[in-house]
Amino acid sequence: MTDRHAESAGATVPGVPADDTPPRAARAEPGPAERDPAGPGSAAPGSAGPADGLLPPLFARLERWTRDQPDETAVKAFDGTLTYAALTARTARYATALAGAGVGPETSVGLLLGRSRESVPALLAVWSLGGTAVPLDPAHPVERLGRVLRDAGAAVLVAPEVPTGLEPRGITLLAPADVRRSAPGALAVSVPAPDSCSYLVYTSGTTGRPKGVEVTYRGLDTFVDALGTLGLPPGGLGLNAVSPAFDGWLWCTLLYLAHGQGVALTDLSLDGLRQAAAEGREPLPAGLRTVSLTPSLLAAHGAGIDTAEVVVVAGEACPAALAERFARGRRLLNVYGPTEVTIAATWSDSRRGDDVTTIGRPLPGYRAYVLDEELRPVPAGTEGELHLGGPAVARGYRGRPGLTASRFLPDPFQGGGTRMYRTGDVVVRRPSGELEYRGRRDDQVKIRGHRIELGEVERIAAELPEVVAAACCPLSSGQTLGLAVVAAPGADPAGLADLVVERCRKQLPAAAVPATVRVLDRIPTLSTGKADRQALAKALAEPERTPGTAVAAQGAGPTTSERIVMAVWADVLATDVTGPDADFFELGGHSLAAARAVSELRRVTGLRVGLGALLAEPTARHFAAELDRLSAEREATATATATDPADPADPADPAEGA
Repeated sequence: MTDRHAESAGATVPGVPADDTPPRAARAEPGPAERDPAGPGSAAPGSAGPADGLLPPLFARLERWTRDQPDETAVKAFDGTLTYAALTARTARYATALAGAGVGPETSVGLLLGRSRESVPALLAVWSLGGTAVPLDPAHPVERLGRVLRDAGAAVLVAPEVPTGLEPRGITLLAPADVRRSAPGALAVSVPAPDSCSYLVYTSGTTGRPKGVEVTYRGLDTFVDALGTLGLPPGGLGLNAVSPAFDGWLWCTLLYLAHGQGVALTDLSLDGLRQAAAEGREPLPAGLRTVSLTPSLLAAHGAGIDTAEVVVVAGEACPAALAERFARGRRLLNVYGPTEVTIAATWSDSRRGDDVTTIGRPLPGYRAYVLDEELRPVPAGTEGELHLGGPAVARGYRGRPGLTASRFLPDPFQGGGTRMYRTGDVVVRRPSGELEYRGRRDDQVKIRGHRIELGEVERIAAELPEVVAAACCPLSSGQTLGLAVVAAPGADPAGLADLVVERCRKQLPAAAVPATVRVLDRIPTLSTGKADRQALAKALAEPERTPGTAVAAQGAGPTTSERIVMAVWADVLATDVTGPDADFFELGGHSLAAARAVSELRRVTGLRVGLGALLAEPTARHFAAELDRLSAEREATATATATDPADPADPADPAEGA
C-alpha cells in the first residue's frame, strides 16, 4: 500500500548521494553497541573520519549540515539566531545539563520555551539522551499545563521561569540561562530503543481532559527518513508559526532541519500580532524560502510570502481556489496526518503532478487503507474510513488502555503483531491512488488548524453546577466554536455565559474557547436525541435579543466607512455587527480573523491600513476613522501632485521675464 517514488530526494543538491543518505559520523569513543550489537550505542556528531556506528536519522542530518554549512542559520527567533554550529554546541550544553538532572531513556521532560531559539536545542538534547519530550505552550492555561505535566510524569521542566499559578511539585526546573553558562562539550547521541517514547503530544479528549499520544523513536526515525525524500534545497529560512505544544511545530522544525534550512520561529497568535504591530514590523519574517501554514493562515497571511519557493498546507482541508492560487509559479504540498501516526502520513506534491486539493498518497514507510465498518477494503471511488499503518503508528494514549485498544487495531493486512490507527476520517481513493478527504465520522473538528473534540468543551462547561446541559458546534465561518448551555433549576441565567467562558479559558487552548456562548431554554436535538449541531449553529449565528435594549437615535446611523467596516467584519466573523461601537474581539474575532479582515478591507478600499489599527482599538468606529484618515491623506497627496507644475518655468511671475 505504500508508494515509494523513484525521484531522488538528493538530486537537487550537488554532492549528495542519490538516496539522500547522510555521511556517517564517527564515534567519539566506543559505545555500548560495539560491545553489544543489540544494545544502545552513542555517536558524536561533528567528528571526522569514517564511522562504524549509525546515528539516528535526525542527528545524521544535523551532523551533515553542521559539517557542510556551519555558519548558515539553523534557528531564527525573537531572541536571536543560532547557526548550525551553534545549534549543535547548544544542544550539547542542554544534553549535559539534562543528563546531570537524571534524564535518560523515557524520562519525561517538559519543554516550556515558547518560540524562543532555545526550544530547538532543548528538544534535540532530550532526544540525544533517549528521553521523552513533552512540548508545552506558555499561552495555554496553567491548569492545563499542570494537568499535562502530571499526566506525563515529567521529571524535569525546561523553562525560563515557572508561570504564576503552576506548581510543578517534584519536578526539577532547568533554566536556559543556567544551561548557557555551563561548560561546552561534544554532543554524544544515544541510540534509543526503537519502541521507547520519543515525545508526548496532548490532543483534545472526549472525556474532558487532554490525552497524551506516545510516539516512538521508531516512528520518529521513519518520519525523518520520509522527509528526506522531499528534496528541498538547503539554505534560507522556513516558516514555523505553529503552537509549540502541537506536532505541527515538530513538522516545521524537522522539515527544515532535515534539509539544511533555518527554522524561523514566528508567532501569528493575537499576542504575536500585537507585538509585531507595536514594534512596527510585519508579522512574517522577510526572505522565507519555504512556508508551512494551515490553509486558513495561508489565506490570511499569503501576501507576505512572495519569496517562498515551496508552500506546504497542512492541518485543514485545502480549498481548491487556495491551492490553485499558491501553486502558481512554485511548488505546493498538501500534507495530512494525525498525531497518532507521527506527525504526517500522506502528502500530495505539485512537482510530482499530483492534484494538490487531495491529501495525496502515503509517505515512504507508511500504509493507507480505506475500509468499511467491517474493516474490509472498499473499491476505488467509494467512501470509507481511512486507517493508517506502518512503523510510525504511535504506541497509544498514555494511561488510557481502553481508548488505545479502540483506536489502535491489529493490522490484518500485515500481520506479525503490527497495528493500524483508525483515523475517523472519511476518504475516497481515486483510481490514480490519490486520497480525497471527505470529512469526519465523529464529533472531532478542526478550528484554525487545532484538533478539538466538541465533547471536551461540552464536558468542561457542564462541570459547572449552574449548567445542566451543554452543546458545542463549529460556527458557520469554520474558524470559531459556539456553545449553548441550559441553566440548572434555581441558577441565575444572567452572567452564566461569562462564567462558562471564564472556565473554558482556564481549561482549554485559545482555539477551543467558544467565541459565542448562549444560555438557552433547551438544546435543539435530532430524532435520535443527540444535539442537532446544524440547528444549533444557525441559532447561535442569530443576533442575541436582549429585552430593553435601547433603540439608536434617528439620524445617528453609521458613516459610509463604518458601514464598509461592519460589512467586512460581519462576513469574516459570520455574525451580525450591530453598530459602529461593536468590538471585533468581543464578536468572536481572533488573530486569524483579524488578519483576514484587514486584508479584505485593504482590497475593498485600496488603502494600506495596518493590522495595528485594529489591534490597538478594535471597534468599527475607530477602524473606520483610520480609513478616513488614510483616504484624506491620499486625496491631499493627489491634489498636491496635480497642482505641482510640470515645468518649473511655467508659473513664472511676469516680472521675472521683464
